[in-house]
Amino acid sequence: MEGFQGYVYIQGEKESRYGEKMDIGKALNESIEYAKDAVWGKWARWILLIISSIIFPLILGYVLEMLRAKKPAPELENWGKLFIDGVKLFVIGLIYLIPVFIVMFIFYGAGFFAFMTGSPMGVISGLGFIGTIITAIVFIIVALVEVIGIARFARMGQMGEAFNFTAILDRIGKIGWGSYIIALIIVGIVACIIEIILRAIPFIGWLLLLIVAPALIIFIARYFCLVYDSVPAKAPPAP
Repeated sequence: MEGFQGYVYIQGEKESRYGEKMDIGKALNESIEYAKDAVWGKWARWILLIISSIIFPLILGYVLEMLRAKKPAPELENWGKLFIDGVKLFVIGLIYLIPVFIVMFIFYGAGFFAFMTGSPMGVISGLGFIGTIITAIVFIIVALVEVIGIARFARMGQMGEAFNFTAILDRIGKIGWGSYIIALIIVGIVACIIEIILRAIPFIGWLLLLIVAPALIIFIARYFCLVYDSVPAKAPPAP
């Protein structure tokens, strides 16, 4: 975890902290504390967040608020703005999924055609297997770009910035591709483990997951925010 180091720079605000190093361990710890402070003991907010998770554009809009580097976690207010921002984020997510849908359509469509024309099962199975692998690869590539794209949208306020691929790739390059990929893998593993454990609890697992979901979403949003900001800030001018 010590390999993921950079300098925290809050791009969306006037404040910049030059030379403050960060690693994955610190990012995880800070994100956990951020999520805990956001919900623990604040039961009214927690209930509102659970409701917002069901009315999903609201929680998506709240994610954008956290990606704007607001600390502590912002209050749930301006519901109309949260909803509209959440719808915008949902649309961005759908657009990013287009390449995945295209690959799925090509390979699974070819598999269906092969089935209808009586091709050997080996051919059909092969198309399905190759299609699944390529779809997964495309999905991962899209996700790597999408995370930074969403953060740019949150900071800049314009949907087009979510698809400013030149700026997105430049940002990832400054973070470091290896560090960036490792950071996303780790948070993905953490989130999956939590979800699997909760779902495995008989009868009430789904309810516990619904209750924990807001804290998990806040944790991930804050973590992505820290990853986005883990690039060297410009050095202050010499006195």
